[in-house]
Amino acid sequence: MARPLYAQVNLAALRANLRRVRECAPNAQVLAVVKADAYGHGLLRVLPALEDADGLALVELNRAVALRDGLYSRRILLLEGFFAEDEIAEFSAARLAAVVHDAEQVRMLERARIERPLEVFVKVNTGMNRLGFPPSAVADTCRRLTEAPSVAAVRLMMHFSRADEDDGLQEPLAVFEAACVGLPYPRSLANSAGIIRYAEVGGDFVRPGIMLYGASPFPFEPAEQLGLFPVMTLRSQLIAIQDVKPNESVGYGAAYTATRAERIGVVAAGYADGYPRHAPNGTPVLVCGKQTSTAGRVSMDMITVDLTQVPEARVGSQVVLWGEGLSVDEVAASAATVGYELLCAVAPRVPFVVSERGSIDLEL
Repeated sequence: MARPLYAQVNLAALRANLRRVRECAPNAQVLAVVKADAYGHGLLRVLPALEDADGLALVELNRAVALRDGLYSRRILLLEGFFAEDEIAEFSAARLAAVVHDAEQVRMLERARIERPLEVFVKVNTGMNRLGFPPSAVADTCRRLTEAPSVAAVRLMMHFSRADEDDGLQEPLAVFEAACVGLPYPRSLANSAGIIRYAEVGGDFVRPGIMLYGASPFPFEPAEQLGLFPVMTLRSQLIAIQDVKPNESVGYGAAYTATRAERIGVVAAGYADGYPRHAPNGTPVLVCGKQTSTAGRVSMDMITVDLTQVPEARVGSQVVLWGEGLSVDEVAASAATVGYELLCAVAPRVPFVVSERGSIDLEL
């Protein structure tokens, strides 16, 4: 019998989240962000649910080429562009769009001789100081690219570092607008947080990432309140139950000591499966559909949970580590990380199951 741990991917939830993107940004083209193997969900698994997106955005060239080989025909944007001059021909052959964020990339394009010119998105550094041209260089960069034979079309883009904060839009938007004065090119500004605030942000292209997968881009606004549904549910079962006396400890390092007689459940999931090892006592878990919490240090293959409030729990009882009924954001917050990391960290040994709908009642 297989170990009772698996990740369920709910395509109906993903389709519903994509519709939510359209509701927030009705006038924009949607480039679904599928980097990091679709945030750990599996790009090929989720691709059928992204058929209504206008294109995809990712960072891995090999995956982009594989999409073209699989006859994906819509726009594919490489968010870090190309890294070497010889890749430009590969971009051309596969009809890939490239983010251009550095002067060396501009020089590569000026030297390149390719049969099919590229669509390029010029990235403006509006204060994040990660990728992008300084505002003073944007106009000249666009001029050089429009004159380059290897460039077919120019777009403008930026990335918000604090769109999840009340005061996180005004300053970067002002910087972007000042940098792009007089430039007539279409614009891409909004990530997930920006999409939800699209009325303030605007733009011709949006790039939804975490919201597609049913997690919140805002620290204090749950995904459910934003009209989003969890796409991945990490499921397991109880494989053992221990009766623990007062003052007895549980797990490595005696990190949890019972203050009363307790039932402790053992769940088939651990840090080798991608569950965060640093998750403390009290991290939420669902057992039999009821919320309880971890009790003891996470080990390689198992976690232990308090069953005091779940008297009906037995060996074989169902466990949800995150997903339907328990937001990945809530688990991540308890573990002092973000939902992005948990979704991306599910280990290769965890089997995935794809369903057209989970137990959530979605309006299809």
